[in-house]
Amino acid sequence: MKQAKKQLFHDFIARKGLKSTRQRDLILDGFLSNDRHMSIEELYLALRAKHPNIGYATVYRTLKLFSESGIAREIQFGDGQTRFEHVDEGEHHDHLVCTRCGAVKEFANEAIEKLQAAIAESHGYLVHTHKLELYGICPKCRK
Repeated sequence: MKQAKKQLFHDFIARKGLKSTRQRDLILDGFLSNDRHMSIEELYLALRAKHPNIGYATVYRTLKLFSESGIAREIQFGDGQTRFEHVDEGEHHDHLVCTRCGAVKEFANEAIEKLQAAIAESHGYLVHTHKLELYGICPKCRK
């Protein structure tokens, strides 16, 4: 899966007439090796620990390219930070977001998906995409 995403990204930047650079590859590897919903800052700090020459602006621009290429999705959970998550073809999930610590848990539920589709259909809508985010306090913060 990682190799396919790498190829997809490299094909995308070639079509745009951009160069494949070592820094972009380091950022790509860092992004793909982490399953969290990472902010630009989080990825930058993780990369900078091993590669001190990587700049914040380079990480920012590269993450934007990931979104444009279709290997990442920008998401916002109402805390003012843009996060990025992997995009897997044909896969859909929703999110539980802790309003105290910011933890994000992905979940999938077929019954919810069917109910959403039925509601849209009953109102005459053809849904192209959707997202469901539930906000509350996670079990760790509730202790």
